[in-house]
Amino acid sequence: MPTNSVVSDVLDLPLRLVEEGGQPARVHAGLRAAILEGRLRAGLRLPSSRALAQQLGVRRNAVVTAYEHLLADGLTEARVGDGTYVAARLPGAPAQPPIPASVAAAPAPRGPFALGQTHPDPDLLAWIARIMRRQLAATDPAHFAYGDPRGSAELRAAIASHLAATRGVVRDPAQILVTSGTQQAVRLCADVVLRPGEQVWMEDPGYPAARRILEAAGARLVPVPVDAAGLEVAEGRRRAPDARLAYVTPSHQFPTGVTMSMERRIALLDWARQAGAWVIEDDYDSEFRFAGPPLTALAGIDPEGRVIYVGTFSKTLFPGLRMGYAVLPSTLVEGMVAARAVSDRFPPSLLDGAVAELMAGGGFARHVRRMRGRYRAARDLVAAVLLEASGGLLRVVVPDQGLHLLAWLPEEAPPGTAAALRIAAGVEGWLISETRLEQGGPDGFVIGYSGHAPAALRGAAERLGAAARQWAAQAG
Repeated sequence: MPTNSVVSDVLDLPLRLVEEGGQPARVHAGLRAAILEGRLRAGLRLPSSRALAQQLGVRRNAVVTAYEHLLADGLTEARVGDGTYVAARLPGAPAQPPIPASVAAAPAPRGPFALGQTHPDPDLLAWIARIMRRQLAATDPAHFAYGDPRGSAELRAAIASHLAATRGVVRDPAQILVTSGTQQAVRLCADVVLRPGEQVWMEDPGYPAARRILEAAGARLVPVPVDAAGLEVAEGRRRAPDARLAYVTPSHQFPTGVTMSMERRIALLDWARQAGAWVIEDDYDSEFRFAGPPLTALAGIDPEGRVIYVGTFSKTLFPGLRMGYAVLPSTLVEGMVAARAVSDRFPPSLLDGAVAELMAGGGFARHVRRMRGRYRAARDLVAAVLLEASGGLLRVVVPDQGLHLLAWLPEEAPPGTAAALRIAAGVEGWLISETRLEQGGPDGFVIGYSGHAPAALRGAAERLGAAARQWAAQAG
């Protein structure tokens, strides 16, 4: 092993010796780090063992041993009669320490008019807390083993009973898959029934989150217009007759709020049957209907098993539960369960049990009734204040169902007006233009009124109305 008896011209090596370990290990670690980090370049001649030992204040044998280890590592080369060199070929190393990736996602909007908010209902939280304490005290063996990818039998039975009574969807609990929210349900559906590049009918305007999920799955989205009767099925047939999937919100179309007519529903089911296609029915807020009886879901009139019904507890309870569900045609159960099993294995059994008991014991229904009255009052407040504050400039559409409303600008408002008014008013919520695939037509605001204090809603509506009036005065 050459030890460089001739002193190298490079004596002051940029070494940082670790605190722990014997001298040979410390010298080896320091040299290895300097080589791999690029501080000692490839082909550089290292100092003699004597010179380096003197520089570092260690025994010469420690440097000799370190050099031997570097040679064994393949990080140095010995040239007989000439000394020790940093190897000519080294593993790739960054020229500078990598910058840690930012993993903090931007927080979801929570200010006035933000969508998807719910109220922290003390009665609900106390009920859930009691159930979970009791379940933990019982040390149910089910919580200490891997469970059914579909979710607990108790929760699936409770969901089946609820849907049969309120939505006209009669299915065996074995066809229900509990998911971590609506988005996971839609993604699993896309993974199972779609191949990359296949076409999907997408309501236009429509739900941006679903659009992003389907695009991420490789789908080619086909915008299908929505009118007062819902999705224009005839136009969907014209644009993409052989599409593999359609995503719809028939009971309360997002964002327009219209209900798909029975004629359109039958036409959609006829197309799905003839094309061998599937329909995802996202029934995201059907529990909050303020006038008239509950509507029968599209899945409730589906005789051929082409509809995948998707629901969520994020709106009825709260988003932090991360719990939704999909009601599957029998032919898709095996594939969807397999996809769920390799995704995140199975839902949390402790939460499953708590929500199942909440539904079976009547707490869920009572909570929904309380929130329905509260959200109706919030809807009426926002609508009235917007109309008054804007002097009638904003055309407010008051829905019979759901947790958001629309406020339209005049048709002559130029592009960008809604975005500027949202900033000026300091409010959240989406613009109608942000929900469109094909731009055009009047713009306005998708305003969430659930989960916000009345005072905050009033203030936000007054600011937005005032901003609209100021814009009109300047434009006129």
